[in-house]
Amino acid sequence: MPVTLHVWRVPRHRIPAAMLQLALARRHRGRFVKFLGTSNGFQPQDADLTRYAAVTVADEPVEYPAWDRLADERAVVDLEPLSSRGSWSGRRPFGAPAKRADGTTLVLTRARLRPTRALTFWRAIPPVVRELGTAPGLLASFGIGEAPIGWQGTVSVWRDAADLTRFAYRQPEHRAVIARTPTDRWYAEELFARFAVRGITGDRSVLGWLEEGQT
Repeated sequence: MPVTLHVWRVPRHRIPAAMLQLALARRHRGRFVKFLGTSNGFQPQDADLTRYAAVTVADEPVEYPAWDRLADERAVVDLEPLSSRGSWSGRRPFGAPAKRADGTTLVLTRARLRPTRALTFWRAIPPVVRELGTAPGLLASFGIGEAPIGWQGTVSVWRDAADLTRFAYRQPEHRAVIARTPTDRWYAEELFARFAVRGITGDRSVLGWLEEGQT
């Protein structure tokens, strides 16, 4: 089933209206949709109150006119699931994976932290964030969350799957965090999903786009 990522940038004077809209959006029912705040890192103080996102799984294109009216910039990313493991709010939302695909790849991670483990998680993450920022093939990245504290996630866009694999399994800091995850038990729930990017419309700068990726 198609997956869509919407991202909006709102002017600062509309931040209160955007936060109200985010609270109202949580009442949505029916298809799988998650409205999210965003950040420029993993620490609570890294929250970006001018940028918001929605991940939607639906048979047909979905629009959010209320968000579009609030925003002065927006981007829409059309996605096709390639692989997914774990759950999100007790659900496995992304269905059966498509055939393996080359080309631009988006990765979405999402985790609900155990309160007693959050501090050790935040201490472990900064070296990974630094590595990500200079990773070859990275096109864009930002943090996501359903709440400022305890619900952590990332969106990252890669030139191709090979660049993603090199970062995920060859960068030493990232490998160290992966190795610690089972023993440190940071997460009460986690999800990792890869998607083929089928199209991007709107302003890519909202995604934090790096024109040619890192070299």
